[in-house]
Amino acid sequence: MKIVFATGNPGKVREAAEILGEGFELVTPAELGITEEIPETGNTLRANSMQKADYIYKKTGLNCFADDSGLEVDILGGAPGVETARYAGPEHNADANIDKLLSEMARREKEAAMARTNGITTARATRSARFRTSVTLIINGQHHFFDGVMEGSIAPARAGKGGFGYDPVFIPQGYDKTNAQLGEKEKNAISHRGKALRAMAEFLKK
Repeated sequence: MKIVFATGNPGKVREAAEILGEGFELVTPAELGITEEIPETGNTLRANSMQKADYIYKKTGLNCFADDSGLEVDILGGAPGVETARYAGPEHNADANIDKLLSEMARREKEAAMARTNGITTARATRSARFRTSVTLIINGQHHFFDGVMEGSIAPARAGKGGFGYDPVFIPQGYDKTNAQLGEKEKNAISHRGKALRAMAEFLKK
């Protein structure tokens, strides 16, 4: 099946191709001459993924899908959330995003420690976090939605050279290494995006 993946991120395309496997041919917007940035101005992951899929479908009339993923860090009250890719600014700079994330977490941890020192009862700082993905699939004009979650925690510093985005600082639950230290197949087997895309693939095969 040929299907358009509404993304300009080569890491996502590679990951999706690995997850979906044989039987799916992914086409990117750039291959169709769509080189402008696809809008994503929604307030939720689903709203953004639907906006991106709708944009491509209206432009091409082709079956397509889009995803939007967010990182939720408990000590940051669920941030960066829907702003995950733009956390440090509109440039989508992964290194700057990680730098800001680690800096904000260190600040919150220091505040929590000082509050306890001053006798103020506060919840102990936690590095727990999760990735969420929302996928919107448009087949023959009909919308279908698939979601995935990966629980874990944030490492104190970068580790590993693989993956993309926040992978160098995200440790999946039950592991002692970051996503960037896992092999691609191992990561895809447990990832938020992997769960959502496998559900989408099962739906399409039926």
